[in-house]
Amino acid sequence: MTESVQPQSGVTIPVIDYEHSQYRADFWVGQGRQYEDAVERLAIRRLLPTHGGRIAEIGAGFGRLADLYTGYEQVILFDYSRTLLQEAARDLGQDRRFVFIAGNLYSLPLASGILDSLVMVRVMHHLADVPAALQQLRRVMHRHSVGVIEFANKRNLKALARWVARRQSWSPLDEKPVEFVELNYDFHPAWMEKRFVEAGLHIERRYAVSHFRLSAIKKRVNAETLARIDSWLFAIGGTYPLAPSVFLRANAPEGGARVNFTTDEQALAHLLRCPICAAEPLNRLGEDRVQCTVCRRQFACREGVWDLKEAL
Repeated sequence: MTESVQPQSGVTIPVIDYEHSQYRADFWVGQGRQYEDAVERLAIRRLLPTHGGRIAEIGAGFGRLADLYTGYEQVILFDYSRTLLQEAARDLGQDRRFVFIAGNLYSLPLASGILDSLVMVRVMHHLADVPAALQQLRRVMHRHSVGVIEFANKRNLKALARWVARRQSWSPLDEKPVEFVELNYDFHPAWMEKRFVEAGLHIERRYAVSHFRLSAIKKRVNAETLARIDSWLFAIGGTYPLAPSVFLRANAPEGGARVNFTTDEQALAHLLRCPICAAEPLNRLGEDRVQCTVCRRQFACREGVWDLKEAL
């Protein structure tokens, strides 16, 4: 399902919307992806600092990876889908460290420089404008932040084999991104590295992940064992990635100083940026309402999720 949004730049960018989808049931639970889940967790654990003040997962969905962030004082789960976040809030809302925010990545409603760590997994392959998204991620990081960001690798072994066998028309060696299904993209590692540099993000480490994403292998080897074997290839595979997934650890060396906002939930408005006029921070009006101090638009919390997709 897709729709168009109008970010602050005035450019209309198509987005994919999982609103009212059964993403957890349709894609993860009982769908034979225990290996993918296990290997992605291993990659994140290797790349992400175990402790910190504030972390945000961009595209957190129903909170599949939320248990990886136990060492952080405050955890922001951000997604475009309100309903997926409401599902996460039902599961995790009793833990006051968690904040659930719905919004558009291209006009990311988080204040600048507030994140010590950032995770974005299984999101990049849906992005029609990668440079615009990376600019937003760079903005919410400070000079000591760590970002763990994943993308789908165009130059993977399966794609190379299909191309050599003339079973696909596009070349995995061509750096230009390929949209193989509407709003589903694969990216060449060299192309992605250039976009990171343009955004002011420095890649510290690169892992090739999920080498054994084949049904024939997954049916014969235990998921945890297969993930552990895969992890032996993370670093060496990252030198010339041929796996279908690439994980990057990046920082923003030219970023500003860490913004010393409290993690007290009552100070939540200080974490937010107006998605319409880009003013920050917002002003707290009550238990379930915040307001922009410039354009005066108001945003509400519903079913545990702060809705910054649309103003009241």
